[in-house]
Amino acid sequence: MIKKRCVICGKDIYIKNCHAKIGWGKYCSKKCQAKAQIKGKWLECDYCGKNIYRTPKDFKRSKSKKFFCSVSCHCSWENKNKRCGENAPNWITGQTTYRSLLKRYGKKEECAGCGITDRRILVVHHKDSNRKNNKPENLGWLCRNCHCLAHLK
Repeated sequence: MIKKRCVICGKDIYIKNCHAKIGWGKYCSKKCQAKAQIKGKWLECDYCGKNIYRTPKDFKRSKSKKFFCSVSCHCSWENKNKRCGENAPNWITGQTTYRSLLKRYGKKEECAGCGITDRRILVVHHKDSNRKNNKPENLGWLCRNCHCLAHLK
């Protein structure tokens, strides 16, 4: 029998000569052998900060290199960082979503020119006249009459 040290914990172990020639006998127990097989990393969830373990395969598959502890953390992160306006994955200048954008940004439905609140005659006005610039500070509510006057100036 040959005396060796466990690769993981350093404990003295005795192994047979024939096992040493094959390359066996590196670990003192199944527990140390299992520890040696772990190749991944421990990191924090990108949303809540909880410690999570990810394998090398997870790192290869990830395009964003962001990792989450659960689906709910992933969805919460996406809703907070990506899913609104220009950050949404299917955003195409927002040309047909003016009204919903103004409602989402909390703009009161009232004409900025005369104060009318009748929703049937309110339209969205682009202050810089660029229909592709749909930032909240560039959009406003105007009635049809004020909207026409704004473009005639």
